[in-house]
Amino acid sequence: MTWLKPLATPESAESAYAAYFAELDAKLRDPATSRPELVRELLSELIYGRSYAELLSDAPMAALNLDSRNVTFEAEYYMATDDAKFQRVKPLLWLWKSVDLTPLGQNPLFGIPLRRVLAGHIFKSVGRNFKCWQNVEFSVGYNMEVGDDVVIHRNVLLDDIGGIELHDNASVSDYVNIYSHTHSVLDGPDVTLRKTVIGRGARLTYHSTILAGSVVSDDALLATHALLRGDIEPHGIAMGLPAKTTRLKLRQPGQTYRVDARILPREPARKANPQFPDPTPNQTRKAEVQAEPPRREVAVGQPD
Repeated sequence: MTWLKPLATPESAESAYAAYFAELDAKLRDPATSRPELVRELLSELIYGRSYAELLSDAPMAALNLDSRNVTFEAEYYMATDDAKFQRVKPLLWLWKSVDLTPLGQNPLFGIPLRRVLAGHIFKSVGRNFKCWQNVEFSVGYNMEVGDDVVIHRNVLLDDIGGIELHDNASVSDYVNIYSHTHSVLDGPDVTLRKTVIGRGARLTYHSTILAGSVVSDDALLATHALLRGDIEPHGIAMGLPAKTTRLKLRQPGQTYRVDARILPREPARKANPQFPDPTPNQTRKAEVQAEPPRREVAVGQPD
């Protein structure tokens, strides 16, 4: 049972929103639609209250920056980004990011349904009742696999360049960072991609960080400010830097799991830079412990 209560909102607004999103979804499903042109027109109307052509005539710099073809994303500089896939979702990511910076994006009645529609045309897959709050960032978007009833809160980073799975009922709290790529400690351009998996009903709490290739099993929890660079078993509660499983939730035995880090088959890691095609070898050693120098005793009451 949810702890949230229903809110009554004006029927006129709800009807207008529903019609708007239905029309948007239909246009995005139409293969004849030019997504960059659709998005620049929508942003011009939503932000400036006028057509793109009028805005281009009056304020060309503002207008040009509404067209996704006139901007770049960080992911476009990555060798690992599939340019054909990214160009298809790029206008929608620009719409998502831009609307989040407006009052419309801050309004859950408009922002959440908009993101739900866009996710259906950006993500690799998305289930029912996806709920995403404002200011969530993706690397490429098209490597997101999201189940049913997933909730993502504010100011979350989802680095999906190597793939992220969020299974049914997963909850991602504010300011969480989930990564799916790593850099060699000796050669920054040597990048390895590893899919990160978050299990069914798992909770990632405030300001926690999950590094590439980690698996959070079903019903597991990552504590506030924790840094995970491994796995959490089913029902496990992990905390600390780095995070370690210290407690287990009291659950009935005999449950079945969709994601169990102890037995989950792992996809092979992939290299992102063809200049570094081989698996990255071990590149570090433990630091030698230095003996502390002897302390000089100072007599009480005597000048030092």
